Amino acid sequence: MGLPLWFELATFVGLSLLLAADLLIIARRPHEPSMRESTLWVSFYVTLALLFGLALSAFAGGQAAGEFYAGWLTEYSLSVDNLFVFVIIMARFAVPRLLQQQVLMIGILMALGLRGIFILLGAAAVDRFVWVFWIFGAFLVWTAVQLARHSEEEDDEFQENVLIRRLRRVLPLHDEYDGARLRTTVDGRRLFTPMLVVLVALATTDLLFALDSIPAIFGLTQEPFIVFTANVFALMGLRQLYFLLGGLLDRLVYLSKGLAVILGFIGIKLMLHALHANVLPFVNGGQPVDAVPEVPIWVSLAVILGTLVVATVASLARTRADSSAG
Repeated sequence: MGLPLWFELATFVGLSLLLAADLLIIARRPHEPSMRESTLWVSFYVTLALLFGLALSAFAGGQAAGEFYAGWLTEYSLSVDNLFVFVIIMARFAVPRLLQQQVLMIGILMALGLRGIFILLGAAAVDRFVWVFWIFGAFLVWTAVQLARHSEEEDDEFQENVLIRRLRRVLPLHDEYDGARLRTTVDGRRLFTPMLVVLVALATTDLLFALDSIPAIFGLTQEPFIVFTANVFALMGLRQLYFLLGGLLDRLVYLSKGLAVILGFIGIKLMLHALHANVLPFVNGGQPVDAVPEVPIWVSLAVILGTLVVATVASLARTRADSSAG
């Protein structure tokens, strides 16, 4: 992209300071954010992402800015879908409202760490093996189909995975929380609190979402800097968004269908790119298929934004109709 080194360093330092400030606020004043506080923070982070895109446009051109906006919107929508699962986990394990902010911040930090690892692995794979786009594309199309089928089933129950069930059998667990502590003492015995199970549930959920989100954004840009910053901006403010949306999450009934459309579109886009840069000997004799068009970033941005708008409007209309009928 030709970005100045100082710009990249300033971005990493600035994002690190923002995350550190968020952690400091939680550590010094654990509380449930008010609607006003949550709105201000979410607006601040969204505005910051929009301004960052403008800065990218100034230093690296409109293509880089378009890739960032498309990646940020995709990752942000996936992060909102992630909140659905967080809500279910919080309810399933009856996490006290006062502790939810700390739990969310830990979950977001774990998501950042996992996505950072996957970004490095994905960038290395894309750089060395062009055929990996076939795998990414097929995986996203498969994920889109599974997501569409799951949204039709409307299953809101959190299913404990093998790791969590194993923890319940192996570790001495207490059935009550002791603040944010992972261990507590009951009648002289050292027991693990439900907080440990909650964090394991969040970590495994973050892992699954990282597996979806990284191939999705590599379908929009192959610039590691844009991939990383889009992910960070999508996760920043997610804690406040959780408290801001509250019951509204239950009203976004078509969000999963919208995400299925977006992931399916990006998966097909990746396959077209794989054909355009083909090196596989059993496809067109190992030669690129030049007749296959590359999807411009503005088309990707329009599809992503349009799908999210339609899914949101349709969801609100559906829930309003259901409430009127009830």
